[in-house]
Amino acid sequence: MVGLDRVDIGDTLADPASPVALPTVSVDEPTLHMSFRINDGPFAGKEGQYVTSRQLRERLERELQSNVALSVDFREDEMVVSGRGLLHLGILLENMRREGYELCVGKPEVIFHRDAKGKRLEPVERLSLDVPSGFVGAAMQLVGDRRAEMLKMDPRGTRTHLEFLIPARGLIGLRSRMLTATQGEVVMHHRFEAYAGYRGDIPGRNLGVMIAMETGRVTAYAVDQLADRGTMFVVPGEQVYQGQIVGEHCKDSDIPVNVARLKKLTNMRSSTKDATVTLKAARRVELEAALEYIEQDEYVELTPQSVRMRKRLLTENARKRVQRQGG
Repeated sequence: MVGLDRVDIGDTLADPASPVALPTVSVDEPTLHMSFRINDGPFAGKEGQYVTSRQLRERLERELQSNVALSVDFREDEMVVSGRGLLHLGILLENMRREGYELCVGKPEVIFHRDAKGKRLEPVERLSLDVPSGFVGAAMQLVGDRRAEMLKMDPRGTRTHLEFLIPARGLIGLRSRMLTATQGEVVMHHRFEAYAGYRGDIPGRNLGVMIAMETGRVTAYAVDQLADRGTMFVVPGEQVYQGQIVGEHCKDSDIPVNVARLKKLTNMRSSTKDATVTLKAARRVELEAALEYIEQDEYVELTPQSVRMRKRLLTENARKRVQRQGG
């Protein structure tokens, strides 16, 4: 529009003689927020073209002009970006990394409100599932563990339509698990319903992670030695740095590991040749799965070529110091 300072979606252009406005278009308010900040890891600037906080700020300001469901709180050392859900923010992040941006993002968190009496309210969404009838039990168990309340169950031939009211935080990580439980045959949709009372805690990640002790290149020897400790996220030959999350521990505690360890060579002949070692396949973690996986003390590092998970404090001594201080 030419000649007007600002025109927003939902505004009405009317005849001055009859200035009657059309009903305003309602836009669902944000339900999740997460922190965006510059990539301060050891590999910063090696893969991306836009790496400064000024460039990130300008990119988010451009996004605000067309993305009406997005809001950004610009702070001194980070930007808190609020959106309609994990998929909404994930699309923005994927677009930014494809455009050449490098950044770190924190764990997605639900936006809580308070009512007039000070009671904590959380966003509740209406979740619709269309699943094969044989997977109804698995789907109901998944959403039941996330404080969902069933509204409707409607058999439709070989499939069943289910509707729930579920806290927005219960949707974090649900999509990938639902696809696995239904062998990829679920049709899933959700939209904001209302703010309601807090429904209680939802179980989070129950396993710890393996953290790289030093910067280097992953070796097959080290990966083989760590095979019984859990599942690896990296493959031999990949470059990692100190503080990067390289695998999932089989127990509920975090452990530092050396994935760049080399096999010691001697001039002594072995009585048996090295047997052919078959390494377990690594679990490749993509953007959306990484956002669902991390905890409060972790970041997802995004570059045009890589998606890495890391600890906020990269050194073991720094993490222990914060733990002793009760942080």
